[in-house]
Amino acid sequence: MDLTHFEHQYDHLSRDVAAFKRAISNKLMYQVGKNPESANAEDWLHAVSYAVRDHLVERWMKTIRAGYKQDVKRVYYLSMEFLIGRTFSNALLALDLMPTVRQALVELEVDAEALLEFEPDAALGNGGLGRLAACFLDSMATLGIPGFGYGIRYDYGMFRQQIIDGQQVEVPDYWLTRGNPWEFQRPEIQFRVCFGGRLEREGETVRWIDTDDVLAMAYDNIIPGYGTEATNTLRLWSAKATEEIDLSAFNRGNYFGAVESKTHSENVSRVLYPDDSTPSGKELRLRQEYFFVSASLQDIIRRYLVNHDNFDALSDKISIHLNDTHPVLAVPELMRLLVDEHGLSWATAWAHCQKIFSYTNHTLMHEALETWPVNMLGQVLPRHLRIIFDINADFLACVVAKHGHDLELMRRLSLVDETGERRVRMAYVAVVASHSINGVSALHSRLMTESIFADFARLWPERFNNKTNGVTPRRWLALANPGLAALIDTRIGQSWRRDLSQLHALREYSDEPGFLSTLRSVKRANKVRLAQYVHTHLGITLNPDALFDVQVKRMHEYKRQLLNVLHIVARYQAILANPDIDWTPRVVIFAGKSASAYRFAKVVIRLINDIALTINNDPRIGDRLKVVFIPNYSVSLAELIIPAADLSEQISTAGTEASGTGNMKLSLNGALTIGTLDGANVEIREQVGDENIFIFGNTTEQLADIRMKGYQPRAIYDASPTLRAVLDAIRDGVFSPDEPKRYHQIFDVLVNWDDHYLLLADYASYVETQTRVDALYRNPEDWSRRALLNIAGMGLFSSDRTIAEYADTIWQVKAVDLSGGGFTPQPRQA
Repeated sequence: MDLTHFEHQYDHLSRDVAAFKRAISNKLMYQVGKNPESANAEDWLHAVSYAVRDHLVERWMKTIRAGYKQDVKRVYYLSMEFLIGRTFSNALLALDLMPTVRQALVELEVDAEALLEFEPDAALGNGGLGRLAACFLDSMATLGIPGFGYGIRYDYGMFRQQIIDGQQVEVPDYWLTRGNPWEFQRPEIQFRVCFGGRLEREGETVRWIDTDDVLAMAYDNIIPGYGTEATNTLRLWSAKATEEIDLSAFNRGNYFGAVESKTHSENVSRVLYPDDSTPSGKELRLRQEYFFVSASLQDIIRRYLVNHDNFDALSDKISIHLNDTHPVLAVPELMRLLVDEHGLSWATAWAHCQKIFSYTNHTLMHEALETWPVNMLGQVLPRHLRIIFDINADFLACVVAKHGHDLELMRRLSLVDETGERRVRMAYVAVVASHSINGVSALHSRLMTESIFADFARLWPERFNNKTNGVTPRRWLALANPGLAALIDTRIGQSWRRDLSQLHALREYSDEPGFLSTLRSVKRANKVRLAQYVHTHLGITLNPDALFDVQVKRMHEYKRQLLNVLHIVARYQAILANPDIDWTPRVVIFAGKSASAYRFAKVVIRLINDIALTINNDPRIGDRLKVVFIPNYSVSLAELIIPAADLSEQISTAGTEASGTGNMKLSLNGALTIGTLDGANVEIREQVGDENIFIFGNTTEQLADIRMKGYQPRAIYDASPTLRAVLDAIRDGVFSPDEPKRYHQIFDVLVNWDDHYLLLADYASYVETQTRVDALYRNPEDWSRRALLNIAGMGLFSSDRTIAEYADTIWQVKAVDLSGGGFTPQPRQA
């Protein structure tokens, strides 16, 4: 068909209420296959989702066609996680269809609010890494940056967290059971991914043969921009067996054996971050990472060849960004594809790689920098191990040419750690291959070049830079907190959704009593909403006038949920000792998952729940203190909790948190931060002012000095009667009377085993700062003024600003031009 005339052959969709009523009814009948009388909430959700999705598709097709016509440079963002949350409400916001669709559903006698809550979160991530990736996709589309996200379509996510008898229990997250109306299955787009086998050399050619193969099938999700027609794609890969069934085995009666190969193959995309405490778990993670980068790289090259018949312009037309170390196998995979499959010389292929790849580091902890045993890598990916060895040989030869035979320097820089079990340092592979290596906050980027990558930074200082993280204001203010968004709109208009720096104008209302009173009303309404959720799901009654003290994040020792716990116990004991004092009422809210194999973090979860059970059921305490652990933290749950927060706990050990984005979301929603000078807290303080943030604890430099002199937690314990009483209560079973020794390990870690994260070194400062928090909260006008100044100071922390910096200084990519309109031929499938 002549595509220039195609636009006259399909229906151009109307956006009025009547049109949506008709579209939803049609989708319910013809696509879902239900009558209104028999349709349940799920059926109505799918029907309205398909109706809304149609409005995205036209924009999507236009963007794809424009990209091919203009032969744009594309950005490919590779990430193991994309924590996108719910799609329906985000699509309505992007299309500005929320009022229209709500009214259409009202007239169809369907509860719109119930439908919005019925949609499951996409189980495609766990923590800040995946949520950052989702924010970045949103901002790339909003800014018109031609981009693709690439990841895995996990069948069951990481897990669904249940709390049973106070303990985390992991169960599968069946988020796809009812289908996903927002995705497009692409069975015609499949790539073969190889594992195992052996290498065979023929002259200068290396052949990888006798492999066990898995197919990667594409599933596409539309990523809409806000206030623009630009729309991008998140392409996720699902593992499929090369053969569905061994028919001969089936016919012999070996029914399980007939599908054994299929099950083994498709395990690759079952769950996010399988438990790697066993060798088989580690190997599955390795296979998972290679599976998604191999399929993605093959797809990237296929797309490039649509408009090109050679590879001369490859590095001018594609930019591949590695979100942490999980996708770093993309480096040897691109070399394999260019050299082995497409016949480029090694030197030409490597020159392309060093122009194409860029890498974001997200951790300063050596133990969190991914490494793979040489033996395992050789068994699973023998060709890639050989390529890494060759890259390493060339790299070290360059080091020798520049610095001479400095064996210690070579040992430190080598891509292979030769101490103990030989392991490939994936972060080092990323650094050597990338033209840009960035940290995610000013502090993190500086410490990165002084610690984990210090030698590389001396070799290539020009490669290292900072890109402070940001969050999308569409999801985290306009969608999550409509009351606050509407209040802001009354004073500065709506364009802050695309330019968050406009929030600065709110400062002029910081002394206006009427505005601050309305701000308090909005906050209280959000707290009431959260309290209702907690009462319904956990049976705990919360006082919305209490200070809501929130720590919601992945459970990890460096994030120091335990420090918060120590303060809770100290507060509990103080209330019991001084019941007549007029205490500032407080509700402490936790949420977050522990990795399934992270035993200590799971013990902390149990301790929090045991303490909550004790305090919440102690009649002497009443509403003066409540503790809540909300299970199964997710994007949609964050959208409920964050707008209700008064106090944001950002209390990681200084120098351990790369940036954090929860700190930004909470401040954006009017919470005051209590935190260390860690990650982006440093920059938040600069933006909101010293007097509007509660900073406590030792700095990175002070902690280094403490470690240098020898950290003595036992001395701190002995010197503080209140701290000693807190830790003794935990050790002696006050909160676990059925098993008094349950928390001996926690006591030992904090007091006897030189806790690596130095909780006790910051304890006194933390408790003193919490006293200042109490005092300020008792002055609602002053608290509200400071909350408003936090909101007004968040302009820097938009992911739009971050992505604009990436696009300009790292990817060097321009926005797609959508001004032309009309249809242009598209040579092949996108």
